Amino acid sequence: MILKIDNTETDPEEREISFELDYLLSLTTKERFEMMIQKSNEIKKSLIRNGHRKPFEIIKREF
Repeated sequence: MILKIDNTETDPEEREISFELDYLLSLTTKERFEMMIQKSNEIKKSLIRNGHRKPFEIIKREF
């Protein structure tokens, strides 16, 4: 779905949010979770690519 907004509109942000909510409501639960997982993976890849991944650590604790 594509939203076209006229530049003369008084509140395009509100229309955009409404459009986004309508789109998300049209999806099934499975589709929403798949989209959420896909976006999460994209963010992880972006962070790794930009060097923001914390290395694994082994911590020895004495009791």
